[in-house]
Amino acid sequence: MLEVRSLDAFHGQGQALWGIDLDVHSGETVSIVGPNGAGKSTLVNSIAGLHRDRRGRIAVDGVDVIGLPAHQVCAHGVAVVPEGRRVFPDMSVYDNLCLGAYRRAARSTFRQALAEVYTLFPRLQQRSGQLAGSLSGGEQQMLATGRALMARPRLLLLDEPSLGLAPVVVDEVFAAIEAINARGVSVLLIEQDVDRALEIARRAYLLAEGRIAFSGAADDLRASAEVRRSVLGL
Repeated sequence: MLEVRSLDAFHGQGQALWGIDLDVHSGETVSIVGPNGAGKSTLVNSIAGLHRDRRGRIAVDGVDVIGLPAHQVCAHGVAVVPEGRRVFPDMSVYDNLCLGAYRRAARSTFRQALAEVYTLFPRLQQRSGQLAGSLSGGEQQMLATGRALMARPRLLLLDEPSLGLAPVVVDEVFAAIEAINARGVSVLLIEQDVDRALEIARRAYLLAEGRIAFSGAADDLRASAEVRRSVLGL
């Protein structure tokens, strides 16, 4: 599904990622964990086409998309839920969801996609006419996720979905991620909550100082001394 090879990324003159290799296979959930400043958001934004100062290979179903802008990456079946949600606060919940379906292929299945989002997140249907900026943090996370799903992605990139949320809301968000994956959508999860990230994933990568420090089965990564040292500081 997704193949990243020898990916370097830069912020101006500074390099943020070095030689990243990773894969997400069709139908699986893969987690990327790492400490603050490791380059996790740069990685997900590079894959999504939002961060353009990069080199290497990013292939979706064998098609290299590294030279494409974000909207064309989306056309290949990739959608991103950004860190901090980034909903449009002065627009209604419904209008935010409509923006997710801007692709022609997504517009053709708009009603079905909207029904699926409302089934997954009933509170969004209850608040469909409410301004997005008036929602709680958890509801905004649901809205950002729902907006991405309106694009009908085959690969969903989630950047820190638990950030700033109460534990009970985190439970809801992670249950939704599992439900999304169960519907056949591949998931690449960027997450600081290491335990939750590794519980939900089949495979995982540890990103430290812009490099892949460990990769393998999520259970093996959970047991790794490198994870405890790099991520948890133990």
